[in-house]
Amino acid sequence: METARFFLGVDGGATRCRARLRDFSGRELGRAIGPAANIYLDFDEAMRVVRDTIETAISAGTPRQEIAVGLSLAGLSDDNEAKRVSAALPGFARIVAVNDAVAACVGANGVGDGGLIIAGTGSAGIARVGAQTTIIGGRGFWLGDDGSAARLGESALRATLRAIDGLEPMSGLAQALGRHFGDDPLRMSRWAAEARPRDYGAFAPQILDVARSGDMRALEIVGEAASAIAALANALNALGAERIALAGGFGEPLRPFLPPDVAKRLAQPRRDAVDGAILLAGGTLAEDPA
Repeated sequence: METARFFLGVDGGATRCRARLRDFSGRELGRAIGPAANIYLDFDEAMRVVRDTIETAISAGTPRQEIAVGLSLAGLSDDNEAKRVSAALPGFARIVAVNDAVAACVGANGVGDGGLIIAGTGSAGIARVGAQTTIIGGRGFWLGDDGSAARLGESALRATLRAIDGLEPMSGLAQALGRHFGDDPLRMSRWAAEARPRDYGAFAPQILDVARSGDMRALEIVGEAASAIAALANALNALGAERIALAGGFGEPLRPFLPPDVAKRLAQPRRDAVDGAILLAGGTLAEDPA
């Protein structure tokens, strides 16, 4: 095996692919952003995107055989998948392929013990304690993702439809969301038949705004999301994770609604999944934040 002098982190997901190159001292040498790289929708196309993004990030003349690659991929779940990914990236000193939640947790806390809650369109928690890595939650929109933007949107739209149908009192939340559909239950049902989790999650900022205005129904539904995140935090603590970071586009907006003791316990991520992948590949980070 070649000795690595450079370390490349790659984070490939359903939205975009990011790459960052660092030298042995942790100094950044290059970075790149590419389109989505979802290995479960189209493996060959995803790996083509990963390769193209890597090539853009690598400095001219940097020998591939001296680059160790840490690859963070959404949903990667077993050694066979990791081997298939590694085989699609020949010529490097070594490749370490992991689930994106693992790389995000390492980026958030460093290579030591720690936990991470990801609250975005979906949600999940991860604990890395000793040699054990445990992922909890994150079971998808239909069976999980409690405390996520998508689940918040779904709950609020259900309440809106119930209010329009006269099955519960009309609220400020129902009035605000109902306007998107002309207060038409049939239109809402047709929309829901085609909607994806991100479509539900798009309503989250407005739902939070209505909750901040004091609407009791919105506060109730946002409170359920906050309780789900608190449950993840408590579960990660029970697994032995002491420092737990909160990440994801929905995490910080939801923080004011969390129980105060939980909000106080949830730290800011130190680094992102790209740098987490670099650490897993054996690299270091210059000017590592406290």
